[in-house]
Amino acid sequence: MMIAGVTTFLALAAVLGVIGYRVFHLGGSAPEPNSFVDVTAALPAGAKVLSTSVGSDHIVVTVEGAGGVEVLTFDPDTLKPLGRLRLKAP
Repeated sequence: MMIAGVTTFLALAAVLGVIGYRVFHLGGSAPEPNSFVDVTAALPAGAKVLSTSVGSDHIVVTVEGAGGVEVLTFDPDTLKPLGRLRLKAP
C-alpha cells in the first residue's frame, strides 16, 4: 500500500511540474491582443500575384515572375517569411 501511495504521489508531482513549467515559461510567445503588424514586401519588376491562401498557421502567396512561379509562406501572427518554393520549367 505504501509503494502505491508513493508512486501515485510521484506521478502527480511530475504532471503538476510539467504543467507549471509550461505555464511559467511561455515567455511572450503569443502576440499581444489588438497588436498591429505593418509589413511591406516588394515584388520583382514584372511579377504578379497569382493567388493567396490563409490558414490558421500560415499564409501562402503564389507569385509569377520572370524566373518562374514561387510559392511563399508567411506566419500569420508576425508576418515573417517561413519558406519559399521555386518552381521552374526544365
